[in-house]
Amino acid sequence: MNGAALITGAARGIGLACAKALCREGLRVYGADLDQPERPEDAALFVGFFIADLSREDQAVAVAAQVRQREDGLACLVNNAALQITKPLAETGVAEFRAVLDVNLVAPFVLAVELLGHLKRAGGAVVNIASVHAVATSPAIGAYAASKGGLVALTRTMALEFAPLVRANVVLPGAVDTDMLRRGLTRDLYGEQGGEAPCAQLASRHPLGRIGRPEDIAQTVVFLADPEKSAFITGQSFVIDGGCLCKLSTE
Repeated sequence: MNGAALITGAARGIGLACAKALCREGLRVYGADLDQPERPEDAALFVGFFIADLSREDQAVAVAAQVRQREDGLACLVNNAALQITKPLAETGVAEFRAVLDVNLVAPFVLAVELLGHLKRAGGAVVNIASVHAVATSPAIGAYAASKGGLVALTRTMALEFAPLVRANVVLPGAVDTDMLRRGLTRDLYGEQGGEAPCAQLASRHPLGRIGRPEDIAQTVVFLADPEKSAFITGQSFVIDGGCLCKLSTE
């Protein structure tokens, strides 16, 4: 692949894995996150890294503007940054609910629109990172589930309105070993036990016998970004969950 990519939430986890994978494919990768990558070798992956709070429209617009200034086109936009609040709906404040939507749903909309001209110029692709919680969810994660369901619907509209020059698809990861997952495992659904016990318990519920790795998601992102391998794919949802959604919850 040729050209440049922008990845949000790129400092760690799935976003960092996507950066590594797209760099291996030859793309110039820009990142945006609240913090820089912790390791110098990870920071070196990026030709530009923007410290930004994407819940703020002005900062999302500023990130897009900096990419437009540095590149003539954009081969791929990966909207990965996410905020998760683990509270019952009745205990979730309106400001908290809006904060989740601002990061998980509004920021992808803003960035895609702001960068649309550059994406069209390069015949690029938008890859949004949603979640299996858009399809089937659990207690105490309602704001997150709502935002990810909205992102799936938004992706379909992007695919229709950005065609034929830009493709848009969405990836729905299941349980992936990230800081966000481990924080979420402290909610009441998994008890108060710490360490590796909740992860092991969760892994045992997967048909494939493990939770996901960030690299599992990154490989699908690379495929969807590739203008040849996924040339006829747009508006689609790709579930990567180790088989969880194929199993009846009553079994």
